[in-house]
Amino acid sequence: MTTEPNPDPRDREIADLRARVAELEAELAEHARRTAEMVAEAQEKLYWLERWHVDLDRVMAKPGAVEALDALKQLRGVVRSAKRVKRRLLGS
Repeated sequence: MTTEPNPDPRDREIADLRARVAELEAELAEHARRTAEMVAEAQEKLYWLERWHVDLDRVMAKPGAVEALDALKQLRGVVRSAKRVKRRLLGS
């Protein structure tokens, strides 16, 4: 007659905790990756502003700056759409 050993309830809890730690570490790594990506994008934008000697605070303080920025964003969307249509038509 063999009796199965009684599993220690702490073993199950430890396994659950280890699994949760692994999940949290993966989540932290993904968060760090996204953060690094955002920082790199911001640094790229800052590089070009500094290279062109643009003081963004001074530019945005002028009347109509926000509206001009919105218009540029809309124009950029139109240009992107036109390029997308061109690629579809030309097949490249």
